[in-house]
Amino acid sequence: MRLTTDYGTQMRRKILITGATGFVGRQIINLLQNSEVDLHIIVRKSSKEKIPTEHKFASVIYTNDLFSENSDWWLDKCREIDTVVHAAWYAEPGSYLNSDRNITCLIGSLSLAHGAIKAGVRRFVGIGSCLEYDPTDGYLSVDTPLKPYSLYASAKSSLYITLTGWFKEVGVEFCWCRLFYLFGEGDSPKRLWGYISKNLENKKPVDLTEGSQIRDYIDVGEAANLIVEKIFSNYVGAANICSGVPITVRELATGLAERLGSEHLLNFGVKAERPDEPRCIVGIKSR
Repeated sequence: MRLTTDYGTQMRRKILITGATGFVGRQIINLLQNSEVDLHIIVRKSSKEKIPTEHKFASVIYTNDLFSENSDWWLDKCREIDTVVHAAWYAEPGSYLNSDRNITCLIGSLSLAHGAIKAGVRRFVGIGSCLEYDPTDGYLSVDTPLKPYSLYASAKSSLYITLTGWFKEVGVEFCWCRLFYLFGEGDSPKRLWGYISKNLENKKPVDLTEGSQIRDYIDVGEAANLIVEKIFSNYVGAANICSGVPITVRELATGLAERLGSEHLLNFGVKAERPDEPRCIVGIKSR
């Protein structure tokens, strides 16, 4: 991965990031280590072993559960912080979409925002999802109406709407980065790309739907690069973190299998598609 902007020329700042050991957060801190910042990370005690040992942090702050901390705890942790990057959320594959833990994440995120405001944080960058949008049109811009169909998407969009008004009222810059379909380093085998790649590498069959769904896939490293650009910019509002390139699930799987010489392991049509699954979700890149 590489930075597309010379962030080292920017004024040194103090950045606090949640979710630093997660799929996206780890890539963000890899990039931020290449810039002139003091990086502070919030980590669950149970994830201590996941902290990258090759990086140097200004501080590592431990918590049993960051979503259970109150605004006064966050006020203390956000003192002298310029920018908060909130990448933490419950995202267990297979269960996160309709888990009531999304409500816990929503409430905890509001406590974080309250503490950040009281501490005088200048900029707040949150991580949203393309699932917040009404998928009817297929090609989704930041002007596409919101119409979440899952508890996860509802909680994310509720946080976005609330923070947009709240931060505007108190003068905090707010950017909301909506992720499209990620793949790449650290992907879980419970997610589509991780499942396909792991099975192909282990010479195991890959059972799939017909694969006609059209999606916007973006490597997690490139997604992190786009998020870091937003961290160092003065961009305010929602932003699509996407490739802007439509590709079917069949094309994604076939392309990976061809590189590994394992096309014969792909079993299309074995799994049934969800009846409520959108046919097309593609992002229109933000300015």
